[in-house]
Amino acid sequence: MLFLLPPSEGKTAPLDGPVFDANSLHFPKLSPKRNTLLKGLIEVSKGDATAALKVLGLTVGQLDLLTVNSQLLRSPCGPAFEVYTGVLYSELAPESLTKEQLSRLDTSVWIASALFGFVGFSDYIPAYRMSGDVTLPEIGSLTLFWKQDLSAMLDKVSGPIVDFRSGTYVKLGPLSKDVCARTVVPRVLQRMPDGPPKLITHFNKATKGRLMRAYAISDRDVTSLDEFAALVRTTGADADLIPPAGAGKPWTMDIIVGAP
Repeated sequence: MLFLLPPSEGKTAPLDGPVFDANSLHFPKLSPKRNTLLKGLIEVSKGDATAALKVLGLTVGQLDLLTVNSQLLRSPCGPAFEVYTGVLYSELAPESLTKEQLSRLDTSVWIASALFGFVGFSDYIPAYRMSGDVTLPEIGSLTLFWKQDLSAMLDKVSGPIVDFRSGTYVKLGPLSKDVCARTVVPRVLQRMPDGPPKLITHFNKATKGRLMRAYAISDRDVTSLDEFAALVRTTGADADLIPPAGAGKPWTMDIIVGAP
């Protein structure tokens, strides 16, 4: 079972650690492209600040992030699960997991990244700021930059996939028809006092983080979509596995959680 996670927009910069080494990451074949993006992001961030903020979709109040980007090659690096600190990772709470539990995530999680393509759960990376919908000068759209390589990587995955990525990061590495046939895209709904469950946004990332934690600490084998659904149910949520709506479409899983 492979889990595809999104990154977080907000990141925590490590206070110490080694400097970045592209070849130390999983998937070293991506190193040339990673280095190209690093160079492009650094150049943009060191240039005209007003133009850089516009390119990266940042506000004047986020000017300090240009400094973060401009120092990428000499900044300390830390494990990806510590650098990414959004709601999903907060609920996963990797700092409280054992080495064995972290190892389970290392072997079954790829984190999508606008800058690095995919990274392993414990790969050492610096803090940075660049979203997947950015278009960099002289490089162009990140969607076009990554699409072929990341999709090819997913084509080589032989087992089932749980795709927790957000839409922006799905576009960086879209699923082929063959991969869709063994991929499930969960969506989170909330039970209502009256009427059917409703799609929610404020529980979405938190629920995904809790499910990844449940997977990390579980002794269950999870090697099929049905076994993943069974794991979801152990958390108190309902899990409704829905077949693809048509050729080339992934499975869907409605994960229904209780009221807050």
